[in-house]
Amino acid sequence: MATTAIPHDKQQARRAGIAALVGTTLEWYDFLIYGTAAALILNELFFPNGDPLVGTLAAFATYAVGFMARPIGGIVLGNLGDRAGRKRMLILTITLMGVATTLIGLLPSYDQVGFWAPVLLIGLRLLQGFAAGGEYAGAVVLSVEHGDQTRRGAAGAWAPTGFAVATLLSTGVFQLMLLLPDDAFRSWGWRVPFLLGALLLLVGYLIRRRIDETPAFEEAERAEARGAVQATKTPVLAVLRKHPRSFLVVVGARFAENSFAYLFPVFGVAFAVNQLGIDRSFTLLAVVIASAVQIVAVPLWAILSDRVGRRPVYAGGAIASLLWLVPYFMLLETLSPVLIVIGFVVGLGVFYPAMLAPQAAYFAELFDTKTRLSGFAFARELGSVLAGGFLPLIATALLAWTGHWWAVAVYLAVLTTITLIALAFGPETRGQDIVTVSAAENEPAGRVTG
Repeated sequence: MATTAIPHDKQQARRAGIAALVGTTLEWYDFLIYGTAAALILNELFFPNGDPLVGTLAAFATYAVGFMARPIGGIVLGNLGDRAGRKRMLILTITLMGVATTLIGLLPSYDQVGFWAPVLLIGLRLLQGFAAGGEYAGAVVLSVEHGDQTRRGAAGAWAPTGFAVATLLSTGVFQLMLLLPDDAFRSWGWRVPFLLGALLLLVGYLIRRRIDETPAFEEAERAEARGAVQATKTPVLAVLRKHPRSFLVVVGARFAENSFAYLFPVFGVAFAVNQLGIDRSFTLLAVVIASAVQIVAVPLWAILSDRVGRRPVYAGGAIASLLWLVPYFMLLETLSPVLIVIGFVVGLGVFYPAMLAPQAAYFAELFDTKTRLSGFAFARELGSVLAGGFLPLIATALLAWTGHWWAVAVYLAVLTTITLIALAFGPETRGQDIVTVSAAENEPAGRVTG
Protein backbone atom coordinates (compact mmCIF):
# COMPACT_ATOMS: atom_id res chain seq x y z
CA MET A 1 0.00 0.00 0.00
CA ALA A 2 1.31 3.46 -0.88
CA THR A 3 1.07 5.78 2.10
CA THR A 4 2.68 9.10 1.45
CA ALA A 5 1.93 11.72 4.09
CA ILE A 6 1.44 15.23 2.78
CA PRO A 7 3.11 18.05 4.75
CA HIS A 8 1.08 21.06 5.82
CA ASP A 9 2.32 24.36 4.37
CA LYS A 10 0.79 27.19 6.41
CA GLN A 11 1.56 29.85 3.83
CA GLN A 12 -0.03 27.91 0.99
CA ALA A 13 -2.98 27.01 3.23
CA ARG A 14 -3.55 30.70 3.90
CA ARG A 15 -3.26 31.58 0.21
CA ALA A 16 -5.62 28.77 -0.73
CA GLY A 17 -8.12 29.94 1.86
CA ILE A 18 -8.01 33.51 0.61
CA ALA A 19 -8.28 32.31 -2.99
CA ALA A 20 -11.33 30.21 -2.04
CA LEU A 21 -12.90 33.09 -0.13
CA VAL A 22 -12.35 35.78 -2.75
CA GLY A 23 -12.99 33.53 -5.74
CA THR A 24 -16.17 32.08 -4.30
CA THR A 25 -17.37 35.54 -3.31
CA LEU A 26 -16.90 36.80 -6.84
CA GLU A 27 -18.31 33.67 -8.47
CA TRP A 28 -21.44 33.49 -6.34
CA TYR A 29 -21.99 37.22 -6.50
CA ASP A 30 -22.50 36.67 -10.22
CA PHE A 31 -24.90 33.77 -9.67
CA LEU A 32 -26.90 35.37 -6.84
CA ILE A 33 -27.56 38.73 -8.44
CA TYR A 34 -29.72 36.90 -10.96
CA GLY A 35 -31.88 35.57 -8.13
CA THR A 36 -32.33 39.05 -6.67
CA ALA A 37 -33.06 40.50 -10.10
CA ALA A 38 -35.59 37.74 -10.79
CA ALA A 39 -37.43 38.66 -7.60
CA LEU A 40 -37.42 42.40 -8.34
CA ILE A 41 -37.32 43.35 -12.03
CA LEU A 42 -36.68 40.60 -14.61
CA ASN A 43 -40.32 39.49 -14.59
CA GLU A 44 -41.33 42.92 -15.94
CA LEU A 45 -38.52 43.36 -18.47
CA PHE A 46 -38.26 39.87 -19.97
CA PHE A 47 -41.59 38.18 -19.16
CA PRO A 48 -44.26 40.91 -19.37
CA ASN A 49 -47.66 39.82 -18.11
CA GLY A 50 -50.58 41.59 -16.50
CA ASP A 51 -50.40 39.34 -13.42
CA PRO A 52 -47.26 40.00 -11.31
CA LEU A 53 -47.39 36.48 -9.85
CA VAL A 54 -47.31 34.91 -13.33
CA GLY A 55 -44.39 37.12 -14.33
CA THR A 56 -42.54 36.13 -11.16
CA LEU A 57 -43.17 32.46 -11.93
CA ALA A 58 -41.64 32.90 -15.40
CA ALA A 59 -38.60 34.71 -14.00
CA PHE A 60 -38.05 32.00 -11.39
CA ALA A 61 -38.43 29.34 -14.08
CA THR A 62 -35.46 30.90 -15.84
CA TYR A 63 -33.71 30.99 -12.46
CA ALA A 64 -34.27 27.21 -12.22
CA VAL A 65 -32.75 26.73 -15.69
CA GLY A 66 -29.38 27.76 -14.29
CA PHE A 67 -29.62 24.97 -11.75
CA MET A 68 -30.42 22.41 -14.45
CA ALA A 69 -27.04 23.13 -16.05
CA ARG A 70 -25.15 22.73 -12.79
CA PRO A 71 -24.94 18.89 -12.72
CA ILE A 72 -23.55 18.98 -16.26
CA GLY A 73 -20.99 21.50 -15.08
CA GLY A 74 -20.29 19.28 -12.09
CA ILE A 75 -19.57 16.30 -14.34
CA VAL A 76 -17.44 18.11 -16.94
CA LEU A 77 -15.61 20.48 -14.61
CA GLY A 78 -15.29 17.90 -11.85
CA ASN A 79 -13.58 15.50 -14.24
CA LEU A 80 -11.34 18.34 -15.41
CA GLY A 81 -10.39 19.19 -11.83
CA ASP A 82 -9.58 15.59 -10.94
CA ARG A 83 -7.56 15.00 -14.09
CA ALA A 84 -5.90 18.35 -14.89
CA GLY A 85 -5.85 19.93 -11.45
CA ARG A 86 -7.92 22.10 -9.14
CA LYS A 87 -6.24 25.36 -10.16
CA ARG A 88 -6.91 25.10 -13.91
CA MET A 89 -10.53 24.23 -13.38
CA LEU A 90 -11.13 27.15 -11.00
CA ILE A 91 -9.63 29.65 -13.43
CA LEU A 92 -12.00 28.35 -16.12
CA THR A 93 -15.11 28.55 -13.93
CA ILE A 94 -14.58 32.15 -12.89
CA THR A 95 -13.94 33.16 -16.51
CA LEU A 96 -17.14 31.55 -17.76
CA MET A 97 -19.22 33.02 -14.96
CA GLY A 98 -17.81 36.53 -15.34
CA VAL A 99 -18.44 36.61 -19.10
CA ALA A 100 -22.01 35.30 -18.79
CA THR A 101 -22.89 37.74 -16.02
CA THR A 102 -21.49 40.76 -17.86
CA LEU A 103 -23.45 39.85 -21.00
CA ILE A 104 -26.71 39.61 -19.02
CA GLY A 105 -26.16 43.23 -18.06
CA LEU A 106 -26.01 44.13 -21.76
CA LEU A 107 -29.14 42.25 -22.88
CA PRO A 108 -31.97 44.14 -24.58
CA SER A 109 -35.41 43.85 -22.97
CA TYR A 110 -38.56 42.20 -24.34
CA ASP A 111 -39.87 45.56 -25.52
CA GLN A 112 -36.72 46.01 -27.63
CA VAL A 113 -36.22 42.61 -29.29
CA GLY A 114 -39.28 40.61 -28.29
CA PHE A 115 -38.93 36.81 -28.12
CA TRP A 116 -35.13 36.92 -28.36
CA ALA A 117 -34.79 38.69 -25.01
CA PRO A 118 -35.87 35.72 -22.85
CA VAL A 119 -34.09 33.28 -25.21
CA LEU A 120 -30.75 35.06 -24.77
CA LEU A 121 -31.34 35.37 -21.04
CA ILE A 122 -31.94 31.63 -20.74
CA GLY A 123 -28.78 30.87 -22.76
CA LEU A 124 -26.59 33.00 -20.52
CA ARG A 125 -28.26 31.59 -17.45
CA LEU A 126 -27.33 28.10 -18.65
CA LEU A 127 -23.69 29.21 -18.98
CA GLN A 128 -23.80 30.63 -15.44
CA GLY A 129 -25.16 27.35 -14.14
CA PHE A 130 -22.54 25.29 -15.99
CA ALA A 131 -19.73 27.34 -14.41
CA ALA A 132 -21.29 27.24 -10.97
CA GLY A 133 -21.43 23.45 -11.23
CA GLY A 134 -17.72 23.16 -10.58
CA GLU A 135 -16.92 26.37 -8.74
CA TYR A 136 -17.93 25.74 -5.15
CA ALA A 137 -16.65 22.18 -4.97
CA GLY A 138 -13.34 23.24 -6.50
CA ALA A 139 -12.87 26.09 -4.05
CA VAL A 140 -13.67 23.86 -1.08
CA VAL A 141 -11.37 21.05 -2.22
CA LEU A 142 -8.57 23.55 -2.81
CA SER A 143 -8.77 24.95 0.73
CA VAL A 144 -9.39 21.61 2.46
CA GLU A 145 -6.50 19.83 0.72
CA HIS A 146 -4.13 22.71 1.45
CA GLY A 147 -5.37 23.23 5.02
CA ASP A 148 -4.47 21.92 8.47
CA GLN A 149 -5.81 18.37 8.46
CA THR A 150 -6.71 18.55 12.15
CA ARG A 151 -8.95 21.56 11.46
CA ARG A 152 -10.49 20.77 8.08
CA GLY A 153 -13.85 22.20 9.11
CA ALA A 154 -12.26 25.59 9.68
CA ALA A 155 -10.19 25.24 6.48
CA GLY A 156 -13.27 24.39 4.45
CA ALA A 157 -15.18 27.37 5.89
CA TRP A 158 -13.41 29.84 3.57
CA ALA A 159 -15.63 28.97 0.61
CA PRO A 160 -19.02 29.03 2.41
CA THR A 161 -17.97 32.29 4.04
CA GLY A 162 -17.41 33.54 0.51
CA PHE A 163 -20.98 32.50 -0.30
CA ALA A 164 -22.17 34.61 2.65
CA VAL A 165 -20.08 37.58 1.51
CA ALA A 166 -21.50 37.15 -2.00
CA THR A 167 -25.04 37.25 -0.65
CA LEU A 168 -24.19 40.42 1.25
CA LEU A 169 -22.47 42.01 -1.73
CA SER A 170 -25.06 41.09 -4.36
CA THR A 171 -27.99 42.21 -2.23
CA GLY A 172 -26.17 45.35 -1.09
CA VAL A 173 -25.41 46.42 -4.67
CA PHE A 174 -29.04 45.99 -5.65
CA GLN A 175 -30.12 47.95 -2.60
CA LEU A 176 -27.91 50.84 -3.70
CA MET A 177 -29.43 50.69 -7.18
CA LEU A 178 -32.92 50.89 -5.67
CA LEU A 179 -32.03 54.31 -4.31
CA LEU A 180 -32.24 55.52 -7.91
CA PRO A 181 -35.51 56.93 -9.25
CA ASP A 182 -37.78 54.11 -10.39
CA ASP A 183 -37.45 54.98 -14.10
CA ALA A 184 -33.65 55.02 -13.85
CA PHE A 185 -33.59 51.64 -12.06
CA ARG A 186 -35.81 50.05 -14.69
CA SER A 187 -33.88 51.46 -17.65
CA TRP A 188 -30.26 51.01 -16.56
CA GLY A 189 -29.85 50.71 -12.79
CA TRP A 190 -30.63 46.98 -12.69
CA ARG A 191 -27.83 46.39 -15.21
CA VAL A 192 -25.04 47.83 -13.05
CA PRO A 193 -24.72 44.79 -10.70
CA PHE A 194 -24.33 42.51 -13.73
CA LEU A 195 -21.82 44.77 -15.49
CA LEU A 196 -19.67 44.76 -12.37
CA GLY A 197 -19.08 41.11 -13.26
CA ALA A 198 -16.37 42.25 -15.70
CA LEU A 199 -14.36 43.90 -12.93
CA LEU A 200 -14.91 40.99 -10.56
CA LEU A 201 -13.79 38.56 -13.26
CA LEU A 202 -10.45 40.34 -13.60
CA VAL A 203 -9.83 40.39 -9.83
CA GLY A 204 -10.76 36.73 -9.37
CA TYR A 205 -8.66 35.60 -12.30
CA LEU A 206 -5.54 37.34 -11.02
CA ILE A 207 -5.97 35.89 -7.53
CA ARG A 208 -6.45 32.31 -8.71
CA ARG A 209 -3.46 32.41 -11.03
CA ARG A 210 -1.18 32.86 -8.00
CA ILE A 211 -2.28 29.80 -6.02
CA ASP A 212 -0.36 26.52 -6.25
CA GLU A 213 -1.86 23.14 -7.05
CA THR A 214 -2.65 21.13 -3.90
CA PRO A 215 0.01 18.72 -2.55
CA ALA A 216 -2.61 15.97 -2.22
CA PHE A 217 -3.46 16.16 -5.94
CA GLU A 218 0.20 16.27 -6.95
CA GLU A 219 1.02 13.24 -4.79
CA ALA A 220 -1.90 11.31 -6.28
CA GLU A 221 -0.62 12.18 -9.74
CA ARG A 222 2.86 10.92 -8.85
CA ALA A 223 1.43 7.72 -7.36
CA GLU A 224 -0.44 7.01 -10.60
CA ALA A 225 2.62 7.82 -12.72
CA ARG A 226 4.84 5.33 -10.87
CA GLY A 227 2.16 2.65 -10.99
CA ALA A 228 1.63 2.55 -7.23
CA VAL A 229 -2.11 3.09 -7.66
CA GLN A 230 -4.60 2.54 -10.40
CA ALA A 231 -5.08 5.41 -12.86
CA THR A 232 -8.56 6.90 -13.00
CA LYS A 233 -9.63 7.66 -16.56
CA THR A 234 -13.13 9.01 -15.88
CA PRO A 235 -13.40 10.14 -12.24
CA VAL A 236 -17.16 10.68 -12.24
CA LEU A 237 -17.77 7.05 -13.25
CA ALA A 238 -15.27 5.86 -10.67
CA VAL A 239 -17.21 7.80 -8.02
CA LEU A 240 -20.43 5.96 -8.80
CA ARG A 241 -18.60 2.62 -8.69
CA LYS A 242 -16.43 3.17 -5.60
CA HIS A 243 -18.47 5.60 -3.50
CA PRO A 244 -22.20 5.13 -4.23
CA ARG A 245 -23.24 5.68 -0.61
CA SER A 246 -21.21 8.86 -0.32
CA PHE A 247 -22.70 10.11 -3.57
CA LEU A 248 -26.27 9.58 -2.34
CA VAL A 249 -25.48 11.09 1.06
CA VAL A 250 -24.30 14.30 -0.62
CA VAL A 251 -27.37 14.47 -2.85
CA GLY A 252 -29.74 13.93 0.06
CA ALA A 253 -27.93 16.26 2.43
CA ARG A 254 -28.34 19.08 -0.07
CA PHE A 255 -32.15 19.04 0.03
CA ALA A 256 -32.63 21.09 3.20
CA GLU A 257 -29.47 23.21 2.97
CA ASN A 258 -29.94 24.33 -0.63
CA SER A 259 -33.66 24.94 -0.22
CA PHE A 260 -33.23 27.20 2.79
CA ALA A 261 -30.34 28.95 1.02
CA TYR A 262 -32.77 30.27 -1.58
CA LEU A 263 -35.96 30.38 0.46
CA PHE A 264 -34.84 33.39 2.52
CA PRO A 265 -32.97 35.67 0.07
CA VAL A 266 -34.94 34.79 -3.09
CA PHE A 267 -38.48 33.54 -2.39
CA GLY A 268 -38.58 35.41 0.92
CA VAL A 269 -37.77 38.70 -0.82
CA ALA A 270 -40.36 38.08 -3.56
CA PHE A 271 -43.01 37.11 -0.98
CA ALA A 272 -42.34 40.17 1.18
CA VAL A 273 -42.37 42.59 -1.76
CA ASN A 274 -45.05 41.15 -4.05
CA GLN A 275 -47.49 39.62 -1.55
CA LEU A 276 -47.09 41.73 1.58
CA GLY A 277 -46.22 45.02 -0.07
CA ILE A 278 -43.08 45.54 2.00
CA ASP A 279 -40.67 48.09 0.55
CA ARG A 280 -38.09 46.45 -1.73
CA SER A 281 -35.20 48.45 -0.37
CA PHE A 282 -35.99 47.58 3.23
CA THR A 283 -36.43 43.88 2.42
CA LEU A 284 -33.01 43.79 0.82
CA LEU A 285 -31.58 45.64 3.83
CA ALA A 286 -32.87 42.82 6.05
CA VAL A 287 -31.07 40.29 3.83
CA VAL A 288 -27.89 42.38 3.98
CA ILE A 289 -27.97 42.41 7.79
CA ALA A 290 -28.64 38.66 7.90
CA SER A 291 -25.76 38.01 5.48
CA ALA A 292 -23.41 40.05 7.66
CA VAL A 293 -24.35 37.86 10.63
CA GLN A 294 -23.85 34.77 8.45
CA ILE A 295 -20.25 35.79 7.72
CA VAL A 296 -19.54 35.48 11.45
CA ALA A 297 -21.68 32.38 12.00
CA VAL A 298 -20.14 30.19 9.27
CA PRO A 299 -16.62 29.98 10.78
CA LEU A 300 -18.05 29.43 14.27
CA TRP A 301 -20.23 26.51 13.15
CA ALA A 302 -17.28 25.10 11.16
CA ILE A 303 -15.02 25.20 14.21
CA LEU A 304 -17.72 23.46 16.23
CA SER A 305 -17.87 20.71 13.58
CA ASP A 306 -14.13 20.13 14.11
CA ARG A 307 -14.88 19.41 17.76
CA VAL A 308 -18.17 17.49 17.77
CA GLY A 309 -18.39 16.19 14.20
CA ARG A 310 -19.93 17.24 10.89
CA ARG A 311 -23.23 15.39 11.13
CA PRO A 312 -24.49 16.70 14.51
CA VAL A 313 -23.94 20.33 13.49
CA TYR A 314 -25.46 19.79 10.04
CA ALA A 315 -28.55 17.97 11.37
CA GLY A 316 -29.04 20.56 14.11
CA GLY A 317 -29.00 23.35 11.54
CA ALA A 318 -31.59 21.57 9.37
CA ILE A 319 -33.98 21.02 12.28
CA ALA A 320 -33.56 24.55 13.62
CA SER A 321 -34.15 26.07 10.17
CA LEU A 322 -37.36 24.10 9.73
CA LEU A 323 -38.66 25.02 13.17
CA TRP A 324 -37.96 28.68 12.45
CA LEU A 325 -39.97 28.69 9.22
CA VAL A 326 -43.41 29.32 10.73
CA PRO A 327 -42.16 32.13 13.03
CA TYR A 328 -40.35 33.60 10.03
CA PHE A 329 -43.48 33.98 7.92
CA MET A 330 -45.47 35.22 10.91
CA LEU A 331 -42.85 37.88 11.61
CA LEU A 332 -43.00 39.04 7.98
CA GLU A 333 -46.77 39.35 8.21
CA THR A 334 -46.52 41.74 11.16
CA LEU A 335 -44.98 44.30 8.76
CA SER A 336 -42.88 45.46 11.71
CA PRO A 337 -39.40 46.53 10.50
CA VAL A 338 -37.66 45.17 13.60
CA LEU A 339 -39.46 41.83 13.49
CA ILE A 340 -38.85 41.44 9.76
CA VAL A 341 -35.12 41.91 10.30
CA ILE A 342 -35.19 39.37 13.15
CA GLY A 343 -36.94 36.88 10.87
CA PHE A 344 -34.20 37.10 8.24
CA VAL A 345 -31.29 37.28 10.71
CA VAL A 346 -32.24 34.18 12.69
CA GLY A 347 -33.16 32.10 9.63
CA LEU A 348 -30.53 33.16 7.10
CA GLY A 349 -27.87 34.45 9.46
CA VAL A 350 -27.81 31.96 12.34
CA PHE A 351 -29.61 28.65 11.68
CA TYR A 352 -28.93 28.15 7.97
CA PRO A 353 -25.10 28.51 8.35
CA ALA A 354 -25.11 25.50 10.70
CA MET A 355 -25.78 23.42 7.57
CA LEU A 356 -23.59 25.38 5.18
CA ALA A 357 -20.47 25.45 7.40
CA PRO A 358 -19.80 21.74 8.08
CA GLN A 359 -21.02 20.74 4.63
CA ALA A 360 -17.84 21.96 2.93
CA ALA A 361 -15.36 19.71 4.72
CA TYR A 362 -17.89 16.88 5.03
CA PHE A 363 -18.52 16.54 1.31
CA ALA A 364 -14.78 16.69 0.53
CA GLU A 365 -14.01 14.03 3.14
CA LEU A 366 -16.47 11.55 1.65
CA PHE A 367 -14.34 10.89 -1.47
CA ASP A 368 -10.72 9.96 -2.25
CA THR A 369 -8.27 12.38 -3.88
CA LYS A 370 -8.65 11.41 -7.53
CA THR A 371 -12.45 11.35 -7.42
CA ARG A 372 -12.98 14.06 -4.79
CA LEU A 373 -13.82 16.95 -7.05
CA SER A 374 -16.01 14.91 -9.41
CA GLY A 375 -17.94 13.26 -6.59
CA PHE A 376 -18.35 16.49 -4.64
CA ALA A 377 -19.36 18.61 -7.64
CA PHE A 378 -21.69 16.18 -9.43
CA ALA A 379 -23.54 14.98 -6.33
CA ARG A 380 -23.80 18.48 -4.85
CA GLU A 381 -25.14 20.01 -8.04
CA LEU A 382 -27.57 17.16 -8.63
CA GLY A 383 -28.93 17.92 -5.19
CA SER A 384 -29.12 21.58 -6.18
CA VAL A 385 -31.38 20.77 -9.11
CA LEU A 386 -33.66 18.57 -7.02
CA ALA A 387 -33.90 21.08 -4.18
CA GLY A 388 -32.82 24.72 -4.40
CA GLY A 389 -33.06 25.23 -8.15
CA PHE A 390 -36.80 24.71 -8.19
CA LEU A 391 -37.48 26.04 -4.68
CA PRO A 392 -38.48 29.60 -5.68
CA LEU A 393 -40.59 28.27 -8.58
CA ILE A 394 -42.32 25.55 -6.54
CA ALA A 395 -42.82 27.79 -3.52
CA THR A 396 -44.35 30.51 -5.69
CA ALA A 397 -46.62 27.95 -7.38
CA LEU A 398 -47.72 26.58 -3.99
CA LEU A 399 -48.44 30.11 -2.83
CA ALA A 400 -50.51 30.77 -5.94
CA TRP A 401 -52.39 27.47 -5.48
CA THR A 402 -53.19 27.75 -1.77
CA GLY A 403 -53.01 31.49 -1.21
CA HIS A 404 -51.00 30.90 1.97
CA TRP A 405 -47.42 30.12 2.97
CA TRP A 406 -48.34 26.99 4.98
CA ALA A 407 -47.91 24.83 1.86
CA VAL A 408 -44.35 26.14 1.49
CA ALA A 409 -43.62 25.15 5.10
CA VAL A 410 -44.93 21.63 4.48
CA TYR A 411 -42.77 21.33 1.35
CA LEU A 412 -39.66 22.38 3.30
CA ALA A 413 -40.51 19.82 5.99
CA VAL A 414 -40.41 17.05 3.38
CA LEU A 415 -37.04 18.23 2.06
CA THR A 416 -35.61 18.50 5.57
CA THR A 417 -36.70 14.94 6.34
CA ILE A 418 -34.78 13.71 3.29
CA THR A 419 -31.66 15.50 4.50
CA LEU A 420 -31.91 14.01 8.00
CA ILE A 421 -32.27 10.51 6.53
CA ALA A 422 -29.20 11.06 4.31
CA LEU A 423 -27.14 12.26 7.28
CA ALA A 424 -28.24 9.24 9.33
CA PHE A 425 -26.87 6.90 6.64
CA GLY A 426 -23.68 8.89 6.11
CA PRO A 427 -20.44 8.22 8.00
CA GLU A 428 -18.82 10.68 10.38
CA THR A 429 -15.65 11.90 8.66
CA ARG A 430 -14.15 14.41 11.10
CA GLY A 431 -11.05 12.31 11.96
CA GLN A 432 -10.58 10.71 8.55
CA ASP A 433 -7.24 10.92 6.66
CA ILE A 434 -7.96 12.42 3.25
CA VAL A 435 -4.48 13.39 2.05
CA THR A 436 -2.73 10.02 2.14
CA VAL A 437 -2.69 7.74 -0.89
CA SER A 438 -4.61 4.90 0.71
CA ALA A 439 -5.59 1.32 0.07
CA ALA A 440 -8.93 2.49 -1.32
CA GLU A 441 -7.03 3.97 -4.25
CA ASN A 442 -4.46 1.20 -4.49
CA GLU A 443 -5.70 -1.27 -7.07
CA PRO A 444 -3.50 -3.37 -9.39
CA ALA A 445 -1.22 -1.17 -11.46
CA GLY A 446 -1.82 -1.07 -15.18
CA ARG A 447 -5.61 -1.05 -14.91
CA VAL A 448 -7.64 2.03 -15.67
CA THR A 449 -10.98 2.66 -13.95
CA GLY A 450 -14.03 4.53 -15.12
